[in-house]
Amino acid sequence: MSGNEREKIRHLLVVQDPQGERTIPLKEATYSLGRHSGNAIVLRSRSVSKQHAILLRVTLPQTDQYGFRVIDGNFNGKGSTNGLFVNGSKCSYHDLKHGDVIVFGDNQAQAKYYAISNLSEKAFSESCQVDDLSGFLSEQANPVNPFQTLVVDPSFEGASDTALARLASFPELIPNAIIETDLEGTVTYLNPAASLKFPKLRETGKQHPILAGLLSAVKNLEKNSFVREVEVGTEVFEQSVHYLPESDLIRTFIVRDITEQKQAEAELHQRDRLLQAVAEAANYLLMEMNYETAIDKALATLGEAAKVDRAYFFQNHPDPDTREMAVSLRFEWTRLSIQPSRHHWQNQAYQVSGLARWYTALSSGQSISGLSQEFPAVEREHLTRDGIQSLLLVPLRLDDEFWGYIGLADCTCERHWSRHEESTLLTMAASIIGARQRQQVEEKIRYQALHDLLTGLPNRLLFNEMLATTLPNARRNGDSLAVMFLDLDRFKVINDTLGHTLGDQLLQRVAQRLRDSLRGGDTLARWGGDEFTILLPRVNHIEEVAQVAQRMLQALENVFPLQGHELYVSASLGIALLDQNSPDAETLIQHADAALYHAKDKGRNNYQFYSVSLSAKNPELLTLEKNLRYALERAELTVYYQPRVNIATGQITGMEALLRWQHPEMGLVAPNVFIPLAEESGLILPIGEWVLQTACHQNKAWQDAGLPPLTMAVNLSLKQFRQPNLVETIARILEQTGLEARFLELEITETTAIEDLNFTRTVLQELEQMGVYISIDDFGTGHSSLSRLQMLPLHNLKIDRSFIRDLTTDVKVAHIVKAIVNLGQSLGLRLTAEGVEKEEELEFLKSINCEDVQGFLFYRPLTVQKATEILYSQSTKL
Repeated sequence: MSGNEREKIRHLLVVQDPQGERTIPLKEATYSLGRHSGNAIVLRSRSVSKQHAILLRVTLPQTDQYGFRVIDGNFNGKGSTNGLFVNGSKCSYHDLKHGDVIVFGDNQAQAKYYAISNLSEKAFSESCQVDDLSGFLSEQANPVNPFQTLVVDPSFEGASDTALARLASFPELIPNAIIETDLEGTVTYLNPAASLKFPKLRETGKQHPILAGLLSAVKNLEKNSFVREVEVGTEVFEQSVHYLPESDLIRTFIVRDITEQKQAEAELHQRDRLLQAVAEAANYLLMEMNYETAIDKALATLGEAAKVDRAYFFQNHPDPDTREMAVSLRFEWTRLSIQPSRHHWQNQAYQVSGLARWYTALSSGQSISGLSQEFPAVEREHLTRDGIQSLLLVPLRLDDEFWGYIGLADCTCERHWSRHEESTLLTMAASIIGARQRQQVEEKIRYQALHDLLTGLPNRLLFNEMLATTLPNARRNGDSLAVMFLDLDRFKVINDTLGHTLGDQLLQRVAQRLRDSLRGGDTLARWGGDEFTILLPRVNHIEEVAQVAQRMLQALENVFPLQGHELYVSASLGIALLDQNSPDAETLIQHADAALYHAKDKGRNNYQFYSVSLSAKNPELLTLEKNLRYALERAELTVYYQPRVNIATGQITGMEALLRWQHPEMGLVAPNVFIPLAEESGLILPIGEWVLQTACHQNKAWQDAGLPPLTMAVNLSLKQFRQPNLVETIARILEQTGLEARFLELEITETTAIEDLNFTRTVLQELEQMGVYISIDDFGTGHSSLSRLQMLPLHNLKIDRSFIRDLTTDVKVAHIVKAIVNLGQSLGLRLTAEGVEKEEELEFLKSINCEDVQGFLFYRPLTVQKATEILYSQSTKL
C-alpha cells in the first residue's frame, strides 16, 4: 500500500434500521437520506421523513482531504418532522467526526460515521460486505479522526511558557494565512501562507478586502474576537479576527476557503428560485383561461428567476410560400434594458436561415447550450444581431412531434448553463405542452358546444349568439334582417324505416346543399333533429329573402343517392323579418316558427312569411300542452330508473331518475317533445318537484327494505334551478321522505351552471352544506370549460353520450375523453360516462380510469319493479 493511499481518509456510514444493518462507502459529494425510495440512502422507518437529511461533502482548507457535514431537512430547506440528533444532541447541522452517531427521529433509524486511514482501496471495498465492521477495521488499521483541531483559548491563563513558545513558531508553519495589523491599518506581520495567497496585501493595505472594515469593526466590538466572511475576487474565505488591546494589534486568521461551499449554497438557492418559478409558471398555465396571457406570465416568471435577459417561445410552422419547415418567435420576455427581437425571428426557414443544425438536434430531443462564440458562424450571426452571448434551448414536443422550442439567453455575460437550469427549462417545456393540450381540448369542447357534430353547422346556441350580435348593427344602420325556420317534410319516415345511420348521412347531404344555396355572409344552423335555422343579416328587399328561400327548396328537389337508395325529401320554411312586429331575437325566432307551421298547413314544400294573423300557437302544440297540464293529476307520468355501474367492480353505485309520459291515446310521448313544452309553459316546476319527491321516496324505500344504500340522481332544468325557493324545496322533500342528503345527487347541465356563475356558486354552496351531491350533466355540449367549472362545489362530471358514440371511431374524440377524465380527476371530480353501448367503449373507459358508466351495455331505463329486482339480485351476490 503506497504512502498516499495510506494517508488517504476513507469515509463510511453504517446504517441501522428495522430492516437490518448495512455499510455505505461515502464517495459522492451529496447524499439525501429519508424514507422515500428516491433517496440516495433509504431509511426504512415510519419516524423518518420522506427526505430527512442531507450529507454534504466539505473540503478541508489547504488539503486534498475532505469530510462530511450532515444537514437536517431536504434540498428545499424544509426541516424533518422528528429532528436530527448527533451524539444525543439535536442539531440543524453538524460537521461529522469519526465515531459520531446520528439518529433520525428516534432510535429505530440511526447511523455511525467512520473516517479511517491506513486502509487500502481493496480493504475499503471489502468493508462494505462484512457483518462486523468494527472488528474488521481493528484488523486493518486504527481509526483516526481527521478533524482534530488545535484550539487555544486566549483567556486561558494557565498556559505555560513552554506551550507559548511552541505556539510561537506555529504561524510560520501553518498553511492558513495569518495577518497582523496595528490600529492604523498598517500591516505588521504576514506569515508565509498569507504572503503567498495575497501577494499585494502589504501594497494595498487596509483597502484590501482581507483588511477592509476591520478598524471600524474592532472599535464597536463587545468581545475581542469574531468571525466574518470576506470575498477576494471570485474566492470567499472564512476569517477569524482577534483584537489584542494590550498590544494594540489586530490579528486575523483565514480559517478556510469556503468558495465551493458558497457556490454550492448559491446553486442551491438558485435551484430553489427556479423550482419556485416553475411552480408559479405551471400555476399560471393551469389556471389562466387566456392561453397567451398564461405563456407571457410563465416566461416572465422564469426569466426573472433564472436572472437572464431573454426568455423565448418559438413555434414551428410551414413556410407560407415554400412549405418548408420554418420557425417564428411567438412569445418573448426581455429585461427593461434589452430590446425585443421578435421581428428578427419571423418565418425563419431552418435550411435557408442556416439553422438546420438546430432542427436536427432539437427534433431528436436534444438541447442546445453554450456560448455564442462557440456556435457555427451562420448561427452566430443570428445571435450577435440580438446581442446574445449565451444561449440555452430545449425542444417542445406535442403529440410526439417537434412543435417548437423555448429558450433562455444572456446578453450581459458569457454564461455557462447548469444542469439545474436545463432541467428547469425542460420542466417548463412540459408545462407549456400540457397547457397547449388543455387549450386544444377546451377549444374542441368549445367548438362542440357551439356546433352540431353531425353536420359541422352552428348549433342553436351559436345561432342565438350570432343573431343577438347582428341585431344591434341592423338597428344602428336602419337595415332589416330575416330569420328562417326550415323543417324537412319526409325525414322522420326515412329515419324510422331505413335507420339512423342512413338518416344521419342524409342530414349531412341536406346541410351541404342548403349551405351552397345561401349568399355570402348568411348563416345556416342546425336547430335540432331535422330542423334548421337561417340568418340573413342583410335584407334590402323582401324579394331577396324569397329568392333565397326558393333556392333552398329547389336545392332539395334532386334525388339523394345513399347506400343504394334513391331518397327524396322536401322542406317547409317559415320566415320572419325584423320589424315592429318582430323587434327582437326571441320574437323573430318564435314568429319564424309560427310561419313554419303555417307552411306545413299549406301542404308543405313551400315557404311562408310571418304575419300578425299567425300569432296563435300551433294547434298540435296547444293540444299537447293541454294534455300535459293534466298528466300529473291523472297519474300519466312515471319515473324510470337507469343504474350507474362502477367499471372496476361491476356493481350498481347509483340510479338516475328519468321522467316518462304514458298518454292513454298518444302512447309514450318522447321526453324531448314534452319536456321543452313543460319548460316553456312553466309546468316543469310542479312536475320537477314531483319527480324529486318520487325519486327520494323510492330510494328511502329501497334502504328500508334492507338493500345497500346508493345515490339517486335527479336532473334539474334551468327553470327549476333558477326558482328562488329551490334549496328550501329540496330540504323539505328530504325531511318528508326521510332520505339523508348524501344519498341525493342533483344534476345540472354545464350551460345552466355558467349562465350566472355567481348565482350558481351561491346555490350549490348551500346545497353542498346540506350534504347534497352536485353533478354536471352532458359535459361537453355546453359553452364552458373545466377551468371555469372548478370554481363550483362539484362532485361528479358526466361525459355526454355524443363523445362516447364516437369514442372508438374518432381518435381525436378519444383524446378529448381521456383529457376530460384526467382534468376532472385532477379537480377531484368523479367521472361518469353516459350512453355506453359497446364493449370496446367500456374497455377504453376502463383503460383511462373512468370510474362509472351508464348505458344500454349494462341497463336500459327500468321500471321501479324491474329496478328493485335487479338490486335484490345484486345484494344476494355481495
